[in-house]
Amino acid sequence: MPEQKLTGAQIVIKALKDQGVDIIFGYPGGAVLPIYDAIFQQNDIKHILVRHEQAAVHAAEGYARSTGKVGCVLVTSGPGATNAVTGLLDALCDSIPLVCLSGQVPTHLIGNDAFQEADTTGITRPCTKHNYLVKDVNQLARTMHEAFYVARSGRPGPVLVDIPKDVQFADGTYIPPTEVKHKTYRPQVKPEIARVEEAIELIATAKRPIFYTGGGVVNAGPIAAKLLTQFVKMTGFPITSTLMGLGAFPASDPQWLGMLGMHGTYEANLAMYNCDVMINIGARFDDRVTGKLSEFAPGSKKIHVDIDPSSINKNVAVDIPIVGDAGAVLEDMIRIWKARQKRADQTALKEWWGQVEGWRARNCLNYNRTEAVIKPQYALERLREALRGKNHYVTTEVGQHQMWAAQFLPFDEPNRWMTSGGLGTMGYGLPAAIGAQLAHPDAIVVDVSGEASFLMNMQEIGTAVQYRAPVKIFILNNKYMGMVRQWQELLHGSRYSNSYSEALPDFVKLAESWGCVGLRATTVAEVDEVIEKMLAVTDRPCIIDIAVDPKENCFPMIPGGKAHNEILFGPEDSPSDATPEDGMVLV
Repeated sequence: MPEQKLTGAQIVIKALKDQGVDIIFGYPGGAVLPIYDAIFQQNDIKHILVRHEQAAVHAAEGYARSTGKVGCVLVTSGPGATNAVTGLLDALCDSIPLVCLSGQVPTHLIGNDAFQEADTTGITRPCTKHNYLVKDVNQLARTMHEAFYVARSGRPGPVLVDIPKDVQFADGTYIPPTEVKHKTYRPQVKPEIARVEEAIELIATAKRPIFYTGGGVVNAGPIAAKLLTQFVKMTGFPITSTLMGLGAFPASDPQWLGMLGMHGTYEANLAMYNCDVMINIGARFDDRVTGKLSEFAPGSKKIHVDIDPSSINKNVAVDIPIVGDAGAVLEDMIRIWKARQKRADQTALKEWWGQVEGWRARNCLNYNRTEAVIKPQYALERLREALRGKNHYVTTEVGQHQMWAAQFLPFDEPNRWMTSGGLGTMGYGLPAAIGAQLAHPDAIVVDVSGEASFLMNMQEIGTAVQYRAPVKIFILNNKYMGMVRQWQELLHGSRYSNSYSEALPDFVKLAESWGCVGLRATTVAEVDEVIEKMLAVTDRPCIIDIAVDPKENCFPMIPGGKAHNEILFGPEDSPSDATPEDGMVLV
């Protein structure tokens, strides 16, 4: 039987279907019109028309992070591709599996400064896990399947496929995914058993242990999170997490110490500083977590589990490196722990927990509840109570509100929390919320936002309206770029250079102009009512403007470059205020 010939555009669509893609986020342009024509002629893949290509990538991130699938993006050449760069880098930093398809000028015009031409593969090389320029239509199907394999395998990340317009028109041969195998990329999934055995022996002898987990556990899938919980419960050890790892271990469990790092809890940071055995699973020792490297858990032996070998010993030297998938490693750890009948040193562990509970009693997330003005922490506490027991997902923008959300919105499951961690991209939250909402149409999806971050991609309200995505934009409006203002106050003599938002829209009227619901709370008494009304809206987006205290800062805080024992509890503190009398065991 002769091989079936398809156009390049048809090959793209067939490959997407065979890869299980049901939604693609994009924006049309001349260099991708053949693919858009092929989309028009089928009904299996739904195209979501965004208002900006950066938002297309963030929406695909929200879809990917809430489902565990590969997100998919389609943009045109030149400015379409360059607009997507921020989103691609965001996905690279946070290990989000994406495939971005970009149009390109015809092959004979490449390098001629043609209309809407850009060196897309050159520009995106440092912003993607891998990228391709397809010049032969008969290589297109293979490249598409490879792109999905690379995006989802090993440490996930974004992959870009640049497709010239003449390749989209040309006839070529399609091959299914089963006939494609990457020639060289074979990430190590199963760990070396000898390394795992070595780790188990060290864990069993720990006196002051701590689990330190990251987004790698979430990326490894829900089974990995269950295995993590099982192993942590078996050991009885305390556990903390990075911003990206929230939800991999239930926040309601008493062994959970809260988030680690610059705005993490006192108990998590002090436990990390004083631990003698650190079990890092799926975290990359980011500077927002480690602080001053020379004083990062200075008296500890360190175990590091990561599927990306380049992450091991990159920032922090470790004693036992284990390369492998977090789920596979945890499975082996549990099996060996049981087989060798290991048990933690209960006397030492009891003493360690006594120290940890002393730090926890400090109640580091406490805030002034007596003032009449709405505190952002209070608004999030009320949101937390309103969401309790409901099927919900939370995205955030970037800034103070992001850190408060991480502190005050606990998660007991993975894939429910979506934020821009590594790149810190303002404008991430709204499109990510749309992506999550379209993936989970019956769930509540809330974007915790600041007024400045919301303005970065507020045009995507149009996308939410068009596709009836009832996302909730929960704006903590302090009329400042809050985190910028906080750093200016603490480090730059309260010289608030260009951090005040002097011209803001009326967010209620803005919502109404789009046909959305707009709500506002200006007093403490109005917060619960506004949240109740927000949750009752199920057929359209809702923008909630919460007028919060403009002077409130986000604490605890470890200043950049400082150690975990130099934590600040308020604007009146300085690093020298952290002393042994605070309950630290200085190593």
